[in-house]
Amino acid sequence: MKILMSVSSRHGGTAEIGARVAQGLRDSSHEVEVVSPDAVTQVDHYDGVVIGTSVYVGRVGLDLKNLVEQHGGALRSRPVWMFWSGPVGDQPENVPVPDDVVEVARNAGARQVHAFGGRLAREGLSVTEKSLLARVQFEAGDHRDLDAAYAWGRRVAQELATSWSGSTGG
Repeated sequence: MKILMSVSSRHGGTAEIGARVAQGLRDSSHEVEVVSPDAVTQVDHYDGVVIGTSVYVGRVGLDLKNLVEQHGGALRSRPVWMFWSGPVGDQPENVPVPDDVVEVARNAGARQVHAFGGRLAREGLSVTEKSLLARVQFEAGDHRDLDAAYAWGRRVAQELATSWSGSTGG
């Protein structure tokens, strides 16, 4: 099956999670096309879609929001999974899903939303990002579990294989 993977990643950490998810899908015999959210022109020829985003201060990447807004109807007509990254310090499953993530997932018709830990380093942050971080508690470091991302990709592949009997593309 042909899968679209589209990930919004401000500093590259979420893109690395997406790459591991994509590898799990590929290792399960799916063809995966990785396209940045702002480069997606259509989703009709994919059998399934995985979208991902970094979340900063509760906000989904604008490019992913725009993708879902532009292609919402087509997304809702096929299986969609969504992941987000951002929690630092706490276990991702213990962090409430931000309202912005819930809204984007609903608009995309996502079957599942999965959280992964994030990566936070002060180096490379803009002045605005540093200012925002100064107002909240955070634990710098790499809190991502790339093996868990790979395993989630394998689970998505299994769900896709058992739940999607039709093929929309090639």
